[in-house]
Amino acid sequence: MSDASFPGFPPEAMSFLAGLRDNNDRDWFTAHRATYDRAIKGAGEHLLAALEPALSQLIGRPVSGKIFRIHRDVRFSKDKRPYNAHLHIAFPARVGEMTACGYFFALEPERVVVGAGGFDFSGPVLHAYRAAAADPKKGPALDAILAKLQKAGMRVEGAELKRVPQPYAQDHARAALLRRKGLNAWCDIGERTTIESEALFGETMAAFTTLAPLVNWLATV
Repeated sequence: MSDASFPGFPPEAMSFLAGLRDNNDRDWFTAHRATYDRAIKGAGEHLLAALEPALSQLIGRPVSGKIFRIHRDVRFSKDKRPYNAHLHIAFPARVGEMTACGYFFALEPERVVVGAGGFDFSGPVLHAYRAAAADPKKGPALDAILAKLQKAGMRVEGAELKRVPQPYAQDHARAALLRRKGLNAWCDIGERTTIESEALFGETMAAFTTLAPLVNWLATV
């Protein structure tokens, strides 16, 4: 799959993010604002517009993506650096009760990261996830999905407890899944020739297609 309407990120995009990472202050950002507006914000909006219809077609319903702000919320953080040295785009999967899941794209100073899954399960969402993971049919189906993702070279991640939570047995067949408080999978695109060309769209959609079974499982528990 390709989309010639998105030609890739400009060569200065990753250089800008590397510079922002190393000079994370208002003066540097202001001096390079024109590059940010064109190579990061503008290109990110262009990619978002290309991905939304393709992802909508993949999952069979309208999808609306969100670009996260470049400005960090430092009100309650010891880290007072004002800017995020990355571009993050999220496509939430809003099906049933499991709303804390979706597809994700990140442009970083040295790579692109594409992923999907859920984060910070809590309350009813966490209880529903654990019940599904322990279910004799749904649980093995999730195991099979994760095995295929790992075989495809994906990293499986997510916050986890040290012990299996009650009322599940410590030696449960899916103890590793029951300890999870989030479940997501990721792959990297590190070749700048890909990131800076229309091939990036195809690689991103190929990753989303591989990751779709995980999102579908999470979105319907």
